[in-house]
Amino acid sequence: MHSRRLHLVLASILLAAFALAAHAQKPAEPWAEWETLSPDNEEFTVLMPKNPTTESTTFPYHKMEINARLYMATSSGGPVLAITSLSGIKSDPAQYTEFARFNSYIDAFKSYFPAKVRSKDTLVKMVLVSSRPFNGYTGRSYKLTLGDLNGSVNAFVTRKRFYAIVSLNNKKDEALEDKFLSSFVLPERQAEPPKTVASTNPDQQQNQNPPEKVLDPNTQNTVQPEGEAAPATPNNTEATPANAPNNSVQPQAQQGQKKAPINGGMLNGKAIYMPVPEAPAGDANGVVLVAIMVDEQGSVIEARAVSGPQHLHAPAVAAARLARFSPTLLMGEPVRVTGTLSYNFVKSN
Repeated sequence: MHSRRLHLVLASILLAAFALAAHAQKPAEPWAEWETLSPDNEEFTVLMPKNPTTESTTFPYHKMEINARLYMATSSGGPVLAITSLSGIKSDPAQYTEFARFNSYIDAFKSYFPAKVRSKDTLVKMVLVSSRPFNGYTGRSYKLTLGDLNGSVNAFVTRKRFYAIVSLNNKKDEALEDKFLSSFVLPERQAEPPKTVASTNPDQQQNQNPPEKVLDPNTQNTVQPEGEAAPATPNNTEATPANAPNNSVQPQAQQGQKKAPINGGMLNGKAIYMPVPEAPAGDANGVVLVAIMVDEQGSVIEARAVSGPQHLHAPAVAAARLARFSPTLLMGEPVRVTGTLSYNFVKSN
């Protein structure tokens, strides 16, 4: 009898220990109260911890001035939940693609947001995970590392603004991240009516269509600020740097003639799939730059190494040929894109 009671006591202790262990594995939520946030002059609705901090500011970006609004909840335990809202890059499909506008906003976000969470010297790493269109808007998902914080960023661009929804933590908490990121809502994108221009002056009508913009590879696919026209050359084409490859967009292409490719600059951050090259045995240290051409469907059709250690050229080119991109549209038509992929080979210990 005594032995049976002892067994029952031991069984009860073990069950209690298992229950405590299971409870300990589930991270406690740092915020007890949440609220639905739908700020004035914004397009989104999101579920956030109650009373988040808000900030409005402007900052320079190339020749533009970006208007920024930040909604952020932080906890002493580590989690950071934030919405970054940016504007200042005008939506103008006749001048540049939505792809280029999105990438300009991503570049501006990377220069603005990290310092709001950690110091300016904190190591920042942002890696594209996948394309993520949402309710008709262009979008992408990224993995973000800021020092000791790791997490996800979902980014979307509308006709008026750019939104980056950020979840960071110093420990893994998928339930908290999913609760926040999945609550972000934008209204369905409405089709825009075609623009018509009426004029009785033929010369005025002829001058109302500006020349197509060529994206400067040195600005990594950035675009012109609102209200600022691109400088014109005598032949009504954009000037490109002397050391840039001759692959700019040819204005007013003949009907039925294939458009020349546009230069996308450094393309690492724009790939929706970019496999890691297989490093050869031995000394696999160095950076290889691979010049590529992407066709209208987003597949790499040309790839050649242009710099870096010779013995690393072959694996870098092989990986570049497998990369995939979203189709790039110019005035509603898919076009080819040229640019560069960078592969950093690091010798493993």
